[in-house]
Amino acid sequence: MGSGWHEWPLVIFTVLGQCVAGGLIVTGFAWYAGPHDARPRIVRAMFFLWLLMAVAFLASVMHLGSPLRAFNSLNRLGHSPLSNEIASGSLFFAVGGLWWLTAVLGKLPETVGKIWLAVAMALGAVFIFAMTRVYQIDTVPTWHNGYTTLGFFMTALLGGPLLGALLLTLADVTPHRVSAAVCVLAFLISLAAALMQSASLAGIHSSVQQASALLPDYGLWQAWRMVLLALGIGCWLCPLVRRVPPRAWGLALGFVLVLMGELIGRGLFYGLHMTVGMAIAG
Repeated sequence: MGSGWHEWPLVIFTVLGQCVAGGLIVTGFAWYAGPHDARPRIVRAMFFLWLLMAVAFLASVMHLGSPLRAFNSLNRLGHSPLSNEIASGSLFFAVGGLWWLTAVLGKLPETVGKIWLAVAMALGAVFIFAMTRVYQIDTVPTWHNGYTTLGFFMTALLGGPLLGALLLTLADVTPHRVSAAVCVLAFLISLAAALMQSASLAGIHSSVQQASALLPDYGLWQAWRMVLLALGIGCWLCPLVRRVPPRAWGLALGFVLVLMGELIGRGLFYGLHMTVGMAIAG
């Protein structure tokens, strides 16, 4: 699917991490707003958030030349965007995971739990922002723009609500329709951004490379991405239009389709890597 897939560990890490951050916000709000007797079920369903987060971090470690030296990536904390990304992601994972563990064991006072969960949800947003800073490199014109930041947050708003809705359905809690509306809005924004970015590639070039030549099939893959996103969101919207509760299997299918679409989109993102004065193709 183009030269970006050689960065598959980063593709998986960023997409899954952003989906988990979005999913925690959706399930977290449901935990706040839902009846007390539903909270234990929601917490148990949240296990899958942290399972996916573990998979994401495992993928990120695979990207390192020496995985056993992963902690060296924190050496320039506060100065290096990469170190900040790993630190913010680890903090999000630790705070959210510990909240889940204490909540599922029933050892968490309600007031403390509410504050702790709010902090974890905020850290998820910080984690996504830290990811975007890694790729705001002024010598990489195809990344150094608002589309990078927008795309990363849109992944959270596309995959997060669907993942959250799936987990809530598994917990026998009805997902809020606002989450579906957010998903649709994120799709429309992503569609507009893809069209605008595609048009802008012709104006980006180095002394030896044209950005539009990096991925000749960029438009085709973006079209497939949008089809997958639309089908995935449709798996959620169709039951809502028919005024019937969405089924878990339908939401699971929808999440898988959206996940596939965002994996394609992130592969395209890495495939667009080019530096001023030279081009790098996978």
